Amino acid sequence: MACNGYERVWDLTPGELVQLDGARGTTLRVTRGVLWITLQDDVRDVILAAGDTFTIDRDGLTLVEAQDIATVCVLAMHAVDVRRGAGRPGLAARIAAWVTSFGTADFERRSAPYY
Repeated sequence: MACNGYERVWDLTPGELVQLDGARGTTLRVTRGVLWITLQDDVRDVILAAGDTFTIDRDGLTLVEAQDIATVCVLAMHAVDVRRGAGRPGLAARIAAWVTSFGTADFERRSAPYY
């Protein structure tokens, strides 16, 4: 699916977050991947897959997070988007942090009484 007629195209990496403020009326159309959307003061969590469209129906903060590699067409953008890198580090970074933690862990042993 092409994004003909849309003002912006986002190519998002897994875990990448886009923060929109005051974006009421903005339409998001997913052409690849899956998005998770949450809106301020709204109990809904919106999940969009490829081919789905959603129009933001309230003011306030809207968070859009890619669940995997995603392409999103954006129409009628009223607010500036703030993109943040992936919130969760990759597997290699998590393994490296785990291995490094062994060198910094406090291995003080305390004796317990044996009866």
